[in-house]
Amino acid sequence: MKQNTNEDGFSKRLRFESNGKEDVTSGQLGPKSKRRFSTAKGPPVPAAPNAPASVQDDSGMSGSRATAKPKQRFPTHEKPPLSDTPGVPPASEVSDAPPPAREAPTPSGRSKYRPHSEQARFSDHLRREEEPPPGGDGGPANKKAARDGRRFEKSKFRVEKTGAKLDAARKKAAAQKPPKPNPAKASVKKAAAGAWYYAHQKIHEVEQENVGVEAAHKTELAGEKAVRGASRFVKHRIQTHPTRRVAKWERRDIRAKANFEYRRMEREHPELKDNAVSRFFQKQHIKRQYQKQARDAAKQGARAAGKATTATAKIARAAAAFVKPHPAGLLIALIAFLLILALQSCMASMTTIGNGLIGAVGAGTYPSQDSDMLAAEATYSGMETKFQNEVQNYAALHSGYDEYHFNLDKIGHDPYVLISILSALHDGAWTIDEVQDTLSTLFAKQYHLTQTVQTEIRYRTEMSTVTNPDGSTSTVTTQVPYTYTICTMTLHNEDLSHLPVSILTEEQLSRYAFYMKTHGNRPDLFPQSQYPNASTLESYTDYDIPAEYMSDKTFAAMMTVATKYLGYPYVWGGSSPETSFDCSGYVSWVINHSGWNVGRLGAQGLHDICTPIPASEAKPGDLVFFEGTYDTTGVSHVGIYVGNGEMIAAGDPIGYSDITTSYWKSHFYSYGRLPSP
Repeated sequence: MKQNTNEDGFSKRLRFESNGKEDVTSGQLGPKSKRRFSTAKGPPVPAAPNAPASVQDDSGMSGSRATAKPKQRFPTHEKPPLSDTPGVPPASEVSDAPPPAREAPTPSGRSKYRPHSEQARFSDHLRREEEPPPGGDGGPANKKAARDGRRFEKSKFRVEKTGAKLDAARKKAAAQKPPKPNPAKASVKKAAAGAWYYAHQKIHEVEQENVGVEAAHKTELAGEKAVRGASRFVKHRIQTHPTRRVAKWERRDIRAKANFEYRRMEREHPELKDNAVSRFFQKQHIKRQYQKQARDAAKQGARAAGKATTATAKIARAAAAFVKPHPAGLLIALIAFLLILALQSCMASMTTIGNGLIGAVGAGTYPSQDSDMLAAEATYSGMETKFQNEVQNYAALHSGYDEYHFNLDKIGHDPYVLISILSALHDGAWTIDEVQDTLSTLFAKQYHLTQTVQTEIRYRTEMSTVTNPDGSTSTVTTQVPYTYTICTMTLHNEDLSHLPVSILTEEQLSRYAFYMKTHGNRPDLFPQSQYPNASTLESYTDYDIPAEYMSDKTFAAMMTVATKYLGYPYVWGGSSPETSFDCSGYVSWVINHSGWNVGRLGAQGLHDICTPIPASEAKPGDLVFFEGTYDTTGVSHVGIYVGNGEMIAAGDPIGYSDITTSYWKSHFYSYGRLPSP
């Protein structure tokens, strides 16, 4: 412990040394009502012989009080050591210094109370506008740092306080001895109860003859009952006071440790302050750690609770003996208990719903910074632009061929698909530097450029002049062979939305589907996103299924399942609610949960198990098939026909669509009827 003194010998604020680290104060400034500060400048006034020591703080303000010893309510040398388990503050974070020693009073002839004329005025404590605040230049950063420091110190002190209180409460509860049976006292109580019962029985035999006696007797019984109930209640509260106090300080200690742990992590990792979502998940992580600690402690306490079985059994027998002659009171108490339980359940449900909404918003929000997401999109778009230039100038960059053929897909992507893949793949916040390799991998998987060179032997006609034997000349035509090369360049765009099913795990695919459903809760991030997507199938409309169609039980069962997933995003290869769906995965899921068992089939596979029917015979519940909606052979898309020229299918997102539009008419293939389930 180090005590600072000024040049006149007056003691300053007590301060502890922490082995070369930053100085920390004891945190105890004493009651504010006993401190008086003076801002008068100049040399200190010599103390009178009988006056108490003057305590001076770091800012130069001094005050006179009866003693210089700061009030220490919770000595640091009695606090329980903090455990090393995750989430619990380490022992090194809490000061282990002994309590400050009492300073000897300085002889002074002045009274501890100043005359009114010598007391500092309240206006002297006000800081002038031109004066900087103590300890810094007053800027926002310094104010914020000072505030965070104060919060950290308060959090550390709260851990010390709750730890000391909890330790004291546990010691008191451990020292409590269970009540011992006293046969002599029990015999006396039994005899007194017998005498009481005999006396009241005699009164009851004659009370019918006098209304006043009967009223007085009933009043006496009611009063005795109330006194007995109050006596039992008070005894029970006294007996359980130590355990209830332990439970109270355990709850406060857990909250204090959780708060201190977060403040400490906030100091060590300032980046947690920059992202509200990161702070939310970090607090949830700390909360889960302490919940696990509480469960482990509860298991240990349950084993110790077995020792109290005998006492509990006695209490249960006593309660049963009380309830038997008082059924009406029991009914009233039970109704009151059920009302309280119902209110608590409602509050718990509201809390659960609130936490669920917060968790859902947090889980569906992109965790990375806007700058990193925009940089990733710009990097990927730059790669596509460079690739587009190479394709357009392919003949000039690869000369030497006689003929060039080009078979090219469009170049482009949906930026939300890109950011959702990166967020699901990296499981949390990422930076542009961390995803550079991932961007290159995705680009290589999306675009495939192939070159095929075909060589042919062709002949050209050449004219030549020859001299005949008679000296005349003539023209001769000959066929001269030569090599002719044809270069065919093919560009295939796999479509970025088709990649997640092949590169993500099932858990990652589920996160990707959630991000695509919410667009990361950032619809403003790419407002002009109109990129082509092979899975986007026209705009979907609202549709009310006529009631007469629902009279068919099979169709009603299909619609009960199908309408659960309206609004789910299109995910290539998806076949469950966890991963979302593509067109055939969605139809397979619906019919497998409506009475059929066909497994996971593609669009062509679903067509093969159906019986083709003409459009005039189609009814709600039949399947409708399309071709050429993207680059594949055979059936490329499937939906469930719901009548009136409408179908429900997995587009982007899952919804209803009018199949009488020109787009669907141009791609229509056939209707099909499923076999009986």
